[in-house]
Amino acid sequence: MEAKEVNNHLVEEGLTLGSVESFTGGLFASRITSVPGASKLFKGAYVTYATEEKIRLLSIPQSVIDQFGVVSKEVAYYMANNGRQLLNVDVCVSFTGNAGPDAMEGKPVGEVHIGIATKDNAQIYSLLLSGSRSDIQEAAIDFVLNKLITLKK
Repeated sequence: MEAKEVNNHLVEEGLTLGSVESFTGGLFASRITSVPGASKLFKGAYVTYATEEKIRLLSIPQSVIDQFGVVSKEVAYYMANNGRQLLNVDVCVSFTGNAGPDAMEGKPVGEVHIGIATKDNAQIYSLLLSGSRSDIQEAAIDFVLNKLITLKK
């Protein structure tokens, strides 16, 4: 799925978009904003690579991170939901996971958790992706683009 198609769809639906990224390091925001006219829908992003920034900037409870780890569906949920409120957007996507090269928190390379939060709910997707670090990042972004193209206001 191309970012241009997603951007056009979200503009047609009248939806604003933001992102909170960890293992993708801002690549999703970069892909969306590489399309001319992205300012019609994209309001901003947080790249919270470090755990302490997830706690400080996104108000993710330390207890949630202690119990589930940063690579978890629970943290993806908080990232997407809290990001939606902080960025004041209709839709916020989140990416947390392990793109490698080594296991992290006892979780395998390729385990990713993606959140898509709207005012009505938050959907969390857990995937096990394979390939290089960049393959995992790109596959996660492509997954989200394919989900966003189906959103309705």
